[in-house]
Amino acid sequence: MLGIKPATLYTYVSRGWVTRVPDPERRGSLYLRSDITRLKQRHDARAGHTAVAAGALRWGEPVIDSAITTVVDGQLYYRGRNSADLLAEGASYEQVAELLWGGALPDREPCWADADDGVGARSVRAALRRGAGPIRSLLTSVALLRAQSERIAGEGAEPELRRARALIRWLASGPGWAKGRPPGRRDGVARRVTRALGVTGEEAEHAVEAALVLAADHELNTSTFAARVTASAGSDLYACIAAALAALSGPLHGGATLRVEALLEEAMDSADPGDVVRERLARGARLPGFGHPLYPDGDPRARLVLEHAHRIDGSNPRLAAMDAIALAMDQAGRGGPNLDFGLVALAQALGAGPSSAGFLFACGRLAGWVAHIHEQRVQGERLRPRARYVGELPG
Repeated sequence: MLGIKPATLYTYVSRGWVTRVPDPERRGSLYLRSDITRLKQRHDARAGHTAVAAGALRWGEPVIDSAITTVVDGQLYYRGRNSADLLAEGASYEQVAELLWGGALPDREPCWADADDGVGARSVRAALRRGAGPIRSLLTSVALLRAQSERIAGEGAEPELRRARALIRWLASGPGWAKGRPPGRRDGVARRVTRALGVTGEEAEHAVEAALVLAADHELNTSTFAARVTASAGSDLYACIAAALAALSGPLHGGATLRVEALLEEAMDSADPGDVVRERLARGARLPGFGHPLYPDGDPRARLVLEHAHRIDGSNPRLAAMDAIALAMDQAGRGGPNLDFGLVALAQALGAGPSSAGFLFACGRLAGWVAHIHEQRVQGERLRPRARYVGELPG
């Protein structure tokens, strides 16, 4: 891929540019593909703009200016504030959302109003089939709200943010609609999510708040890019959120939590969960919930969420199985858990039902989507990249 000699590769390793791990199958070493790809993109940059543009959409060079979120030295920052520090300081999800939207952290807890669009729980239940899953349910709810609301495209920044606050409060109660668990009008987002999951208790609510804060934004991920592209076309808030939710549902994005849940079920059926990991790795399979190109030394969000999970129910056998999976991956030199894994672990500790981790992810990320939609509108540019044609040339 790089066209270099082994001695040069060893130099890259010694400088920390490429991660090396022992190959468990044979004598030798393995090298992290994302590191190699990043080096190749830098090399290609010298070849001209086309090569840079082609690699930019695959964890390459930044393609959009943004002042919302960045990852520096393995730490996630919201508007220049370390997300872990915000959590330690007791910032609520609503405060973090307002920080992402306006650039300043409110001193007091923001008071968000409910929606007044007249869409009731009965309308939502009628549109959802049993077992639809949380993200599909949220997507359906957004479509219902859009269908029953007045035309809102181009309504302006402040009215759109008011609508966004109400929308997030509405969606945070999603799974509770069909199970007779309506929220209290004064409940904040974290309490609404906790209640919707059928969980009670101050410690559980505190853990859910932490998960929402840590999932609030993550730079230009797939769903955020979908929201920004849709916003750049002038579409209304509901359409932008629907586009983001549709992207989030994919198995390589928010749907990865479902794959982690499937891995856990397989591990629970095994006498030794570590055997499941070793067997999969021996087949050359990739395990969901591990590794992240932006966090070569481990995902700090996962560590924090896992700490909350263990505080809630450290003796949970399903959580113990997840610990065994993580240990086996570490022993194989395959990287630490990412946020998907951490959210599934938290859902298990809470005793929440299947797909709850995906719901946590989506509710948290709503804040970031709204921030990027607003920023895209301010920038006022239509996102319309070109395709590099590689097919048959016309006669």
